[in-house]
Amino acid sequence: MSRMSQDDSILDRGAPAGARSDTSSRAPRATPPARRGSGTLAVALLLALVAIGGAGYVGWRQWHQEQGYAAGNAALNGLKQRVDTLESAFGASDSERNLLRQRLGDADQVNRSLREELLSQAERTRNLEDAVAKLSEKTLSGHDAMLLDETESLLRMAKERYELFHDAQGALAAYAIADQTLAAVNDGAFSGLRQSMGAEREALSKTQTINVDTALTALSNLRAATMALPLKPLDATASGASPGGWSRIVGALNDVVKVQRTNGAPLSVADARFARELASIDLAQAQAALLASDRDAYVAALKRADAGIVVQFDTNAAPVQQARTQLATLIAQPPGAAVQLGAALGELRNLRAVHALKPAASSSAGAKP
Repeated sequence: MSRMSQDDSILDRGAPAGARSDTSSRAPRATPPARRGSGTLAVALLLALVAIGGAGYVGWRQWHQEQGYAAGNAALNGLKQRVDTLESAFGASDSERNLLRQRLGDADQVNRSLREELLSQAERTRNLEDAVAKLSEKTLSGHDAMLLDETESLLRMAKERYELFHDAQGALAAYAIADQTLAAVNDGAFSGLRQSMGAEREALSKTQTINVDTALTALSNLRAATMALPLKPLDATASGASPGGWSRIVGALNDVVKVQRTNGAPLSVADARFARELASIDLAQAQAALLASDRDAYVAALKRADAGIVVQFDTNAAPVQQARTQLATLIAQPPGAAVQLGAALGELRNLRAVHALKPAASSSAGAKP
């Protein structure tokens, strides 16, 4: 309705004054045609407006599409640029990758050559180590062989000296030097030999309960002292015992028959010399037994000497008592029992024989495929 009133006002404004008055003076029946024309105009205007709006919408859509096309073209151009950039980057990366492959190939060749050189150097080093080991083994074997020869000679010397001369002190000295020599051997297989040598040294040291030189000197002094020891009085038995029938007969025969030595020496002088010689012989046997390390013979000789002194000499005299005291001291301190040496020497020879077989065994094992 408002649109129709607006159309009417427009029509009134466009019509001449006379016409307005005519229209205003007309009857109400003439108004329907005017309304029909205003409606048509309104529809036309509406259609025109719709057409204008549609044209504007279409133009806006076209402008929007053109803007979208422009943005798409810009994006497409950007994408094309990025694709070109990526293609160039890929091309550069391909060239770099090819260059890297070439460098890796060169590095592989260099590494292969270095590996071959390293293997050759390792082989040369191994050969050099083997040569040095063989040289050092020969040097050590020669050094050890010389020391083992010296040790063996010392042990053999100690054994022979003890068996021939019963010189325990000399044997101990030889064993001490042999132990020091064996300690310088680098081969550990001979370390157990020192225990055997130590056992024999300990056994030798136990035999030296007395000093041989001191005992020999004491026996020599006793032999010299026996020449001045006083004998028993000749009438000691007659005064101590009552005369019997046999003694009377002997006394009667002595009065009738007089027995004398052809050299004219009195019987008491000959008996004294004989008694002293017997005591000296017993002491000399004790000296020999001591040098021979014969304990039983040594003690038996000393006991025989003491028994002879008791029988032949005056036991109440101070020199005789002193001599018997010295004999008792020597009997109470006999030398130790003889030691059987040679175990360490035999062990050393066995070990050297086993070590001498090792190189032959290793060479035969290396010759086998």
